[in-house]
Amino acid sequence: MEQTEPPKSRSKVEIEMELDRISNLPSDVIVKILSCLTLKEAVRTSVLSSRWRNRWAMLSGLIFDEKCFSTENCATFVNIVYHVLLSHIVPVEKFVLSHPHLIPTIDIDRWVLHLSRNSIKVFELRIPDGPQYEMPLRFFSYQDMIELKLSQCLLKPPTTFKGFRTLKMVRFQRVALAQDVLENLILCCPLLESLTIIKCIGFTHLKIDAPNLRFLSFSGRLEDVSLQNTLNLAVVRFNPWRIYHRQDHVSSSNLAKFFVDLPHIQRLTIDGAAVQYLAVGDLPGRLPKPCLHLNFLSLLLSFNVLAEILTTIYLLRSSPALKVLHVMVRFTLLMHDHFYYKNLLFRKLFCHISDILKLLTLFRSASAFFSASTVFILLKKKQSLGWIT
Repeated sequence: MEQTEPPKSRSKVEIEMELDRISNLPSDVIVKILSCLTLKEAVRTSVLSSRWRNRWAMLSGLIFDEKCFSTENCATFVNIVYHVLLSHIVPVEKFVLSHPHLIPTIDIDRWVLHLSRNSIKVFELRIPDGPQYEMPLRFFSYQDMIELKLSQCLLKPPTTFKGFRTLKMVRFQRVALAQDVLENLILCCPLLESLTIIKCIGFTHLKIDAPNLRFLSFSGRLEDVSLQNTLNLAVVRFNPWRIYHRQDHVSSSNLAKFFVDLPHIQRLTIDGAAVQYLAVGDLPGRLPKPCLHLNFLSLLLSFNVLAEILTTIYLLRSSPALKVLHVMVRFTLLMHDHFYYKNLLFRKLFCHISDILKLLTLFRSASAFFSASTVFILLKKKQSLGWIT
């Protein structure tokens, strides 16, 4: 009988190599794994083994935020950023700087200068409340950017600036920029698809000329808005804060002007003083061209202002594809003697939507602030409005 040889014992190195399968993965796979971690966690992987040492320095995206480094010491945070940037060995494509204790200093100027040697595609800078940080001139040389997010910054581009030709997404919050700067920036970003402007200053008119724009969100002080060459715009959120009056001098209807270049609008949210703005001027019986693709509408109106109610009615008349409507109603100087009159206006407001809405939610308020006191739901097509209190 033949005797079988006992299995050879494997060395400790062989066992460790078999168990450490992750370290034996291709380098690009390891970098992909590291990109799913925070920068702090990625740096810590250097202690795992020699194969992991400084692999984090091959990450193309650098995110410096409170999740990455929670230190409240600004000097410590600044030193960390310097160390990471100087230790990096591949071009940086994504750079995010967002820390609650970050203050505008010359250090940010140096980081922007350092990054200008790279092909930055995503750039985000969020300064906490306080002094605005003026973007250095070198920033305007980032000609490979696709996404740009700025908060608490000041934009003063050089006269030679020709825009960001590859930029597709912009989000400005508490950014200061002049009227001509805003208009030229939008105009010189031909690929722009998404634009968000929140609480920005330095301009009074919002002029949008962006043929590829699909998403627009605005919230802040404003006197007028002009949408030109926005035929692909599908989602709009409009929340101006200025109080508009019927006697404001306009040459035409704001309602008709607002929708003239929105033939493919699908979702519309108008809040704040937006309905007041649309009600300025001579109201048309309906829009010159119907909103054939509008299926979601959310708005805030003053129920005791006839012009706002009529504006809403005309908009509903021109929205045959509407499926979802959210209406927040505010009453100012509500008089019980006029309840019957207001009830008639209310009935007129909804007589135009009973055939097209599948869902209607209405929040009423007894003051300038709104509280959900009554909810109306359209239960079935072509049926009367059901009351739920």
